[in-house]
Amino acid sequence: MRDQHLQEQERYTTTAIVLHWLIALLIVGTFTLGLVMTDIPGFSPAKLRYFSWHKWAGVTVLLLAALRLLWRLKQRPPALPASMPAWQRRAAHGLHHLLYLLIFAVPLSGYFYTLATGFPVVYFGLFQLPVLIAKNPALAETLKGVHYWLNMLLAALVALHVLAALKHQLIDRDGTMRRMLPGRSH
Repeated sequence: MRDQHLQEQERYTTTAIVLHWLIALLIVGTFTLGLVMTDIPGFSPAKLRYFSWHKWAGVTVLLLAALRLLWRLKQRPPALPASMPAWQRRAAHGLHHLLYLLIFAVPLSGYFYTLATGFPVVYFGLFQLPVLIAKNPALAETLKGVHYWLNMLLAALVALHVLAALKHQLIDRDGTMRRMLPGRSH
């Protein structure tokens, strides 16, 4: 019983796990949709629909990220394995901080880019989010590039995060990845 209790203490909370995987799936889907929609030439009903879905998913990522950050501030994550070298601990903490920063910066840059183009964001077609800036084509062009490059950086860091998790699972076998996997028995 004591070993099971220790194992449970070493895992993230169910709330943290659910938010992690929901945000991860939404980021991958939103990123993929962004690539697909921008590759469609001209304007079509499908392209406009994809843009709406992309915006809705981005706003949802932002909302879930806010919930996750609030949860993280309330619930300390489990300690990293004692066997992990200090440089890997620092790298893991640094990567997590950058991921959190980008999980907020990417949707916000997309939101402000959309506003600068003169289009409001209407969440799920139900209610319009606040228009915080006026139409500004020059700013829109800058924000388009910012949104794109923040996405590319997020994609690279997500790939690094996944590779690090796989390294810990397959090579180090230190249980690091298991702490964030759904389910009880691992």
